[in-house]
Amino acid sequence: MHTEEKAIVHTLPNGLRLVHIHSNSAVGWCGLVVDAGSRDDPAGKLGLAHFVEHTIFKGTRHRRSWHIINRMEAVGGELNAYTTKEATALYAIFPIEHLERATELIADLVANSTFPTAELERERGVVLEEVESYRDSPADAAYDDFEDLLFRGSELGHNILGVEHDLHGITSQDCRDWLDRLYTPRNMVFFSLGNVKAERAFRIAEKHFGCLGNATNRTVPRRTPPLLDPLRHQEHIDSHQAHTVMGAILPGMSDERRYALSLLNNIIGGPGMNSLLNVQLRERRGYVYTVESALTLMTDCGMMELYFGCDSAKVERSLSLINQTLSQLAMKPLSARRLDAAKKQYCGQLLVAGDNPEANCIGAAKSLLYRNTVATQADTIEHINALTATDLLDAAQLIIPSRLTTLTLL
Repeated sequence: MHTEEKAIVHTLPNGLRLVHIHSNSAVGWCGLVVDAGSRDDPAGKLGLAHFVEHTIFKGTRHRRSWHIINRMEAVGGELNAYTTKEATALYAIFPIEHLERATELIADLVANSTFPTAELERERGVVLEEVESYRDSPADAAYDDFEDLLFRGSELGHNILGVEHDLHGITSQDCRDWLDRLYTPRNMVFFSLGNVKAERAFRIAEKHFGCLGNATNRTVPRRTPPLLDPLRHQEHIDSHQAHTVMGAILPGMSDERRYALSLLNNIIGGPGMNSLLNVQLRERRGYVYTVESALTLMTDCGMMELYFGCDSAKVERSLSLINQTLSQLAMKPLSARRLDAAKKQYCGQLLVAGDNPEANCIGAAKSLLYRNTVATQADTIEHINALTATDLLDAAQLIIPSRLTTLTLL
């Protein structure tokens, strides 16, 4: 059992922002969220952000790969990382008395990684296998292919994992240059959570990250993707089950409609068995095995994706029902009773999901990185409870059927 307190923020002289959350847990978390993702991949080197995330553990000027792996595992901890379209997270989990060990290791990875050629070649094979493995999972491939279609022609329109041809050409120097350009103090946030005082966590962070240079600006510009005409596309993959993803480009994380979109997404296809699409498609008719929706908000745009898997013969009937459901949400406001029930359910889900220290500290870091403030769960719930039926009606206009791009793999 653990309890967490309000996040405390501090900025180092070199511009690196720090956020600490005190917890009474004996387990600690710390790491970096970096404003560098697959949309920043250079032309001809698609997959570089993700490749660096894999290979940053392979050697520094002070440690070999084996020493990096064992540095945290020797005390029962672990290192982890992931890449999204806009961000990379690099972090450790450990018994809280090893906060400085973890902080020093992560700082060493950022400042001193050398990306040894032999290690890169071994890891290149691992990444290429990961690329291929997605083709063996049509449900995952459908999402990736859909996003390529939705954002076609833009920096967001390629798989986070990259493409085979480009991955073969990435060098040690490419990886080191990537760190030097984007893993800079003003482009990162360091987070920590655990049973230590914020002042101690900040002293440790300054000791190990204070030496990083004071870079002031991003050196990789981003361009907002254009709103393209919707498409309907099918690909034949010789699969027993058809996999369909449909969705639209939406406003980004700073848009005032984000709370209405979040609630609307939960109503349409959230995790509850009582979501509109689950009731319509699975519970009442048995058309689909799975149906869900997801909302992703980035700095300058977002997307809502609806996924369902079903027998090929039921794709068109399922699409028709989804279109009817979305059209009704855009034409007729929810009753006060349905709106209150939806708010109650979603706010309860937020509270349950909030009992996750790892998600909380990474979420706080992302909020500080992109909004320069740490959004609290209480703030989010307050905004959700303030929504009106008109707010949801307006948000629903953004996902009417005529705006949706659709991809089916069958």
